[in-house]
Amino acid sequence: MITKEMIYQKTPQQITALLYEAGLNQFDRANSFLNEGKYAEANEAMQKINDITERLGAGLNYEAGIIADQLDHVYNFIADTVIQANIHKDVERLADAQRLFQTIADAWNESMKQAPSKPAVRKQNAYEQSIFVEELPKNTLETGK
Repeated sequence: MITKEMIYQKTPQQITALLYEAGLNQFDRANSFLNEGKYAEANEAMQKINDITERLGAGLNYEAGIIADQLDHVYNFIADTVIQANIHKDVERLADAQRLFQTIADAWNESMKQAPSKPAVRKQNAYEQSIFVEELPKNTLETGK
């Protein structure tokens, strides 16, 4: 079980990896439930898959360029395929979506292994960027007048 405190200590990259792991677990659950004919449980697992893909899409940094747009399209394709699998109770469609999700998760985990471990640089938000701060000249001493 992961606590809120543990989540707050994770980097955004680690949280993304956790989302991929949770998504893959839900794919396994949905597939198992479909094979057992437990359609209500399969429906719930597939809804969770779509919630996860939505969160992954919401976390994309579109300043990163075209790769973010392409990932957004892939996440939408996965979500649409899962919806179709859910409607038709189609194990093959679900497996197709799972293979694509697994490929992205594997690539993400591999990139995390190869990424240099450097501290994150905090970017200023829009409000902080527009603040004007007047600096006092050095060696100035206020006298309390």
